[in-house]
Amino acid sequence: MKKLKFRNGDTMDAIGLGTWKSEKGKVTEAVKIALNNGYKHIDCAATYGNEAEVGEAFSEVFGKGDIKREDIWVTSKLWNNAHKKEDVIPALKQTLKDLQLDYLDLYLIHWPVAFKPEVSFPEKAEDFLSLEEVPLIETWNEMVKAKEQGLVKHIGVSNFSIEKLQDLMEDTDHTPEMNQVELHPYLQQNKLLEFCSKNEINVTAYSPLGSGDRPDEMKAADEPSLLENPTITKIAEKHGASPGQILIKWSEQRGTAVIPKSTNEKRIKENIMSAGFQLDNDDMKEIAELDYHFRYVNGKFFEMEGNSYSNIYDD
Repeated sequence: MKKLKFRNGDTMDAIGLGTWKSEKGKVTEAVKIALNNGYKHIDCAATYGNEAEVGEAFSEVFGKGDIKREDIWVTSKLWNNAHKKEDVIPALKQTLKDLQLDYLDLYLIHWPVAFKPEVSFPEKAEDFLSLEEVPLIETWNEMVKAKEQGLVKHIGVSNFSIEKLQDLMEDTDHTPEMNQVELHPYLQQNKLLEFCSKNEINVTAYSPLGSGDRPDEMKAADEPSLLENPTITKIAEKHGASPGQILIKWSEQRGTAVIPKSTNEKRIKENIMSAGFQLDNDDMKEIAELDYHFRYVNGKFFEMEGNSYSNIYDD
């Protein structure tokens, strides 16, 4: 399997287990299955509402001693209601408590969007804080402090456009080490990948399979299916693989990390086996033709009349 290298030499396995939308009653077992079948990269977030259950898996697996904490890469994310400087490190400490860990390998600002501290998800414009009230650099400086305090080893962002990255980088000497974004053949993000590569920012692909199990209110009526795309299914048949494995391999082969989510044992094992074959040049050329600039997670749920957030991705 490919590994992503960080500026200090640390490495992260390219294929990880995502936990977004994983039910509390299933995610503990899913993480245990993953860790016991060779996964060394688990992606979490406070807003997923299941970090305590993920922590139960860590406690059990690490407690047995066969798999060591230091051999597993754990990522989590700061939610939008903890962007104020006094809230960042307390939110991180709650995540560490829930995950039953002493440190994170990577901590990300989940979105370039801020809510009031008491708001878990906004229902009206008044639930937001503008980026003038809570500038991203205020949040970022606390992320830097968390790294200096040894609570996290690496820090980065998620859902940041080139413009948002440039704005942040102008104000800090601590360039983000990761940008986690939606990335798949329908949204190939070539310009963003080029920018991140030039600035030594690693990239993680979320929703690599099209996020078909996300809430209905986040779906478009006529959105295209990645798993049923004729090009993807043809390439899958050629390699004796599943369409999901082709999509995962495509991300890994492009040099990004990729975090497919599953709580199904067969799928969890199948997903990591994507590392075991190679797409050829013809495959990659055919998949390159599928870039429709289509987002499954378009950020429109943050746009409300009266708030200052519009066109989250600046594209």
